[in-house]
Order: sequence, then C-alpha cells, then structure tokens
Amino acid sequence: MQIIRDEEALNNYLLGTLPELVPHDVRAKYPNDKTGQINTLLGTNPLLFDRYLDGAIEVDVDALCDGEDVFICGIMEHIEEAGIHSGDSACSLPAYTLDDKTLAELEEQARKLALALNVVGLMNVQFAIKDGEIYVLEVNPRASRTVPFVAKTIGEPIAKIAARVMAGEKLSAFDLKPKKLDHVAVKEAVFPFARFPGVDTVLGPEMRSTGEVMGLDTDFSFAFAKSQLGGGTVIPEGGTVFISLKDADKPKILEAAKKLVASGFSIISTEGTQRYLENQGIPCAKVNKVLEGRPHIVDAIKNGEVQLVFNTTEGAQALSDSRSLRQAALMNKVPYYTTVAGAVAAAQGIEAFRAKTLEVRSLQSYFC
Repeated sequence: MQIIRDEEALNNYLLGTLPELVPHDVRAKYPNDKTGQINTLLGTNPLLFDRYLDGAIEVDVDALCDGEDVFICGIMEHIEEAGIHSGDSACSLPAYTLDDKTLAELEEQARKLALALNVVGLMNVQFAIKDGEIYVLEVNPRASRTVPFVAKTIGEPIAKIAARVMAGEKLSAFDLKPKKLDHVAVKEAVFPFARFPGVDTVLGPEMRSTGEVMGLDTDFSFAFAKSQLGGGTVIPEGGTVFISLKDADKPKILEAAKKLVASGFSIISTEGTQRYLENQGIPCAKVNKVLEGRPHIVDAIKNGEVQLVFNTTEGAQALSDSRSLRQAALMNKVPYYTTVAGAVAAAQGIEAFRAKTLEVRSLQSYFC
C-alpha cells in the first residue's frame, strides 16, 4: 500500500514496487519482460485505488448485538486525522471534540448497521466526519483491537459478554446501561522504529505499530500525557520546539504554539513556517533546512538543542527532504509528531504535565 499523489509516484509504484511482488513462477515465465510480469500479476490481483477524506475526523464504534438489541460499548475519537491507519492513531474515549448531536447520530447508525447485518456478538464500525457529514468507512462484524481498551475504560467485560451472546444468551440478561464516564482514556500506539534504523517515521495508511498503551485521568490533557509516558516518550517541560508544517496545517498549530511559548518554550522553524508564525505574532527563530547548509536542523537535534519536533509534510520531494530530521529525532530520543492533530494534543499534554503532578491510581478506583 502506498500514497500516490501524482503520475510520477504512480509510475514509481508500477515499475518499482510491483515487480518486487511478482511470484517466482511468473518471473520464470517472463524472465526479461518486466511489463509481462506486471500484467500477469495484475490480471489476477487488480489494483485498488482508494481516497481518504482530507482533514476528516475518524471515529471507531464498538457495539454488542444479539440480533435484537444493541449496546454501544464506546465511541472513540481518533486524534490523528483520517488517512492514518486506525491501529496507528491515538484515540480518546469518550470523544473529546464531538458534540452530543453527532454522538447520538453515530450511535443510531451503528445500531442500525448491527441489526441490518444480523450481528450476534461484537461489531466494530469506523466512521469519518467531515464538514458535519458522517461517512461509513468499514463495518467489521467481529471483535476489534479496541475491545480491551474499551472494556477497561467502561468497566465491563465486553469480550466475555460477546462470547456468551454468541452461545445463545440475550443482551438483556447482562443489564448493560450507557456509561456516563467521569474519566477519560487515551489509547496511544507504540512503534518499533528505534529497532529498525533507516525506516521513516511518517504515519500513513499502512499499520506500523506493534503495541499500544493506555492513559487514564479525569481530563483529556492529563490522560494524553500519561499515554505518552506509557509509550516511552519523555515529555519535555521546557526547551526548544522545532515546528515545520505543510501549508494546510499552519493555521491549526497557532493555539498550540502559543501554549508552548506561554509555558516557556522557544520555537525554531524553517523559513516558511517561521515567517508564518512571526506574522501571527508568535516569536520564532529561523533554522536552516538540511539542503540549505550547516548549521541546520539535524545539527541542532544532534547537539541537544531541540527537545520537541512537530513536522508534517506533503508531496514526495518534501517527504524525502525532511526524512533526515525525523531520523535524527528518533535516534536522539527527541519526541516528534508527524500529524498536526498529534502535535496539538502533545501541546495540551505538556501544559497539563507542567501544571499538575500526575496521579497514579488503580483501574478499579475509577469505578468506585
């Protein structure tokens, strides 16, 4: 799976990636004919072109159904925007920005889907919300990887209940009621990038995480901070943050940048982002891109002059040009975020981390 943005990228995929997927018997049949190999492969394995909704909010809904009744276990709002694999995206339960009307509509659509599909047991639905419109991405009549997270958050053994429902029991026997939570849970993905030097850390439609952690608190910001700590990220309380964003993301980072400056951080950026932030009244120093000569951003990261990195890119050239700085951040254990939504949440988490000593509580104490 690859993100294709232009004709050149499509050609690179067809002539560069596809030949690596050709089976040995097809290679033997067309030993010197790459086009024949590709055409044979595509004859039985057609390409699927899909397009995700730019800037949409993705939502996971887990539900239980016995064919007659439906219980909505949890509605999880992804922190990363649609287009990032759901397994790689952090998410919040309950949702942290969606209004009651949207949540009610999501519940209703999930309920109708479960009954129409005659689901008996667990069901997971992935929605996307853009400009107030709700889109169905996929429906899976099975348990999802989110089930353990939801069960711990709402305090119900939903996998056990699903198994008993599949064996013939009715949902009504379990007296399940909608949960009004006084706490927030954040699921964060854990990535193996440090074990594979040279792998780019940019997130996309292919799942790359190998685990996940959970942060629990009474507030989203504190829960997010705990999830970062649980995933091995060292949360900086001060220092310098490097911000370099694609044009579409720049307006979205303003509030987060102001919070970081108010918390005592200094900001450095490459020329385009630096000029934008300065025009918005946010103090920001310029640092060279790698291609602009030394001293550049990678030097600053290696020298310990950067404590946090926000970097989003668009297009093959920009992605290639910024790869070295993401590698430097990874190898020098500098926290980095490659989506603007993740960067905004990180700024909130840092503000909360500085303002309050995080508490350690047992899971059971949240349901007492």
